Amino acid sequence: QVQLVESGGGLVQAGGSLRLSCAASGSIFRINIMGWYRQAPGKQRELVATITSGDSTHYGDSVKGRFTISRDNAKKTVFLQMNSLKPEDTDVYYCNLQMFENDYWGQGTQVTVSS
Repeated sequence: QVQLVESGGGLVQAGGSLRLSCAASGSIFRINIMGWYRQAPGKQRELVATITSGDSTHYGDSVKGRFTISRDNAKKTVFLQMNSLKPEDTDVYYCNLQMFENDYWGQGTQVTVSS
């Protein structure tokens, strides 16, 4: 059974930085896509960034140039470095793993950016 555990969320002032981590466990095939999405109450889940097992990355328009996604395949972990944070980045951030035709999600971690 696949499990994703996020860490690193918290409260930060505008302009600050946070680093999120997501560790995957279970039967993880080496070819997959890991990523981060975010969701505010009453809104649709939004793409933040994804990274393939070959290190190809894709970012949502609102975070380009500020956030960086990376991964450690040996540790089955994906990271999200968030710089120049804005109050509008406040959301619950969810880790995602796409493997074969299945989607797996973490429990979410709250990121709050104060103005």
